Amino acid sequence: MFKKVIFLLSLLIITACSSSKPTIRTSKSSAPITRNVKKPVQKQTSNSTVKNENENAQEVLEATSKVKVTPEMVIKYIEDFKETAKNNMRQFGVPASITLAQGILESGVGTGTLSQKANNHFGIKCHKEWTGPSVLFDDDSEKECFRKYKDPAESYRDHSLFLTSRSRYDSLFELPQGDYKAWAKGLKNAGYATDPKYPDKLISLIERYNLHQYDVEVVGKSAIQTKSTSETITTKEEYVVVKGDTLYSLSKKFNISVDELKKKNNIKSDSLSVGQKISVK
Repeated sequence: MFKKVIFLLSLLIITACSSSKPTIRTSKSSAPITRNVKKPVQKQTSNSTVKNENENAQEVLEATSKVKVTPEMVIKYIEDFKETAKNNMRQFGVPASITLAQGILESGVGTGTLSQKANNHFGIKCHKEWTGPSVLFDDDSEKECFRKYKDPAESYRDHSLFLTSRSRYDSLFELPQGDYKAWAKGLKNAGYATDPKYPDKLISLIERYNLHQYDVEVVGKSAIQTKSTSETITTKEEYVVVKGDTLYSLSKKFNISVDELKKKNNIKSDSLSVGQKISVK
């Protein structure tokens, strides 16, 4: 009986061992590998990026030498000289918008060769009355004499004096101070510049950078005409004769024949008088 009991217990132990689950050893190398895959980051164009792209835009200004400038350079130039231009407008009557636009264009916002060498922002030559310092610079001819200033503000003041002291520009001061379009065209008609697009360049700068606001600050809104007198100038187009002008040179300058000039102005001879006003349109 005792042997039978032992035999039954042995069977129970064997059965229990055979029914247990086998143990599986997992090595480190068989462990699953998890990879963190980075999703590609999509580039976004923010307002600041667009702004930076606009800030890097450049334009070429025809100064004493061709220069490339950015809008930020122009804005800084305006900030530096707007008060000087306004003060000169109060004292001499030249619109601040015109002075600033000429300074921007002719000095290349102060980066042009002549403005760097001589603080001359308007390309004013020595002329016979100049007794101050000067520099030689190649312009229409080699080694021409240009005025040199200690400070650009002196150049701004001399620009106003230059316009007010020469009879050829007298017609400008009959124009409203608030009419920058008339002044821009009047400068060209008086022979200030030979570039036929000179008025358009000044007007473009004035309107792009809102330089007209400084005229308003000086003379007030009431002095700003709603209808530009430049419309009258466009139809009349008077030119003041200066020394050296001939009917032939003016015909080439304004793209009109000598006969047309004589007919329009009832000119009988071939001679012109300094200060004579003639219609060129």
